[in-house]
Amino acid sequence: MSFRRSLPVAHRRPLTAALRGAVLLLALTAAVACTKPAPPQRSPVAVVVAVAERGAAPYIVTANGIVEPMQTVAVQSQVGGVLNAVRFKEGDDVIAGQLLFEIDPRPFKAALDQARAVLARDEAQSENARRDADRYAALVQKDFVTKSQADQAAANAIAQKQVVEADRAAVANMQFNLDNATIRAPISGRTGSLLVKQGNLVKPGSAPPLVIINQIHPILVRFTVPEGELDKVQKYYAVNRSLKVLATPRGDPVPVAGSMSFLDNGVDTTTGTVTLKAKFANADNRLWPGQFVAAALELFVDTAAILVPSAAVQNGQEGLFVFVIDTNGKANMRQVSVGRTVGDRIVIEKGLDAGTRVVTDGQSRITPGASVEIKASGPATPTAGARAGGGK
Repeated sequence: MSFRRSLPVAHRRPLTAALRGAVLLLALTAAVACTKPAPPQRSPVAVVVAVAERGAAPYIVTANGIVEPMQTVAVQSQVGGVLNAVRFKEGDDVIAGQLLFEIDPRPFKAALDQARAVLARDEAQSENARRDADRYAALVQKDFVTKSQADQAAANAIAQKQVVEADRAAVANMQFNLDNATIRAPISGRTGSLLVKQGNLVKPGSAPPLVIINQIHPILVRFTVPEGELDKVQKYYAVNRSLKVLATPRGDPVPVAGSMSFLDNGVDTTTGTVTLKAKFANADNRLWPGQFVAAALELFVDTAAILVPSAAVQNGQEGLFVFVIDTNGKANMRQVSVGRTVGDRIVIEKGLDAGTRVVTDGQSRITPGASVEIKASGPATPTAGARAGGGK
């Protein structure tokens, strides 16, 4: 027979209260353990911004060019003889008509004197033949001479007259030779190396020439543009025959201003380009024949273009975009369409309005909707230079 020990009721009540307290304690502990701490609030991202502004955006076609003289003349002698004197120094600037060389004139003067003497003799004979012809014409009317004799006298007078004309031509030729014994500058320009020295025997048209003269005031720059730009060039050149062209010599940061003066009449089928020329006053001699320069042809200026710094435009999976800052100080992505660049700015053709703030530095730390702290800001002030691309 087994006995079950029972506790008195008075002893069971304290145990129940203790158990109830333990359960409550465990529940509170579990609640505290399950509650996660709130993450700390993210700090604003420091960025640099600029303001999109309306400004002038020139459409400029750039190309490599080469400087050419306005005119080039290889001075040669038209007569042969000994070169007696050189009346300039190598590299001198000369003007048209200035005396350059003197060839020994004595043979030409002697030939001219001889031709003049022959002319005087033949003029006297021609005059005598004319008088004979007049007399025979009167005598034939009275039958003192035959008609044949009169005709012969008339023919002789005509022949003598033609001899005189030939003599006059010979005199003119001798005078020409004597005149060309002194060689003058055919154009104004800068002389090059003296290729024939004093004392040498020169011959007409022989190589090398005596000297080469280049006209460098004004001077030309020849350059080519792609065939795709031809329509725009024709359009704006028809309206403005002096389109602005800037030429920048290598190593010289300051461009030289000139104007377009020539558009070739055909496209080079080998290169797909068309040749243009621009004229420059070149008063300071900064452009020199044979020099390579960077040429920039300005076709027109868009005075109301939306401009932002080039650094603001980013390339994403959906195309080009910028981060714009809203009134709440948050960054948002904005898809844009861009045109040509203008110096260190870029033209926004679609997607932005003037006055919009765009991020130019710090984009890599931004996520859409993130708060930002602006470190610096400035306008999208346009610059004068530009590269080709986009336009009217």
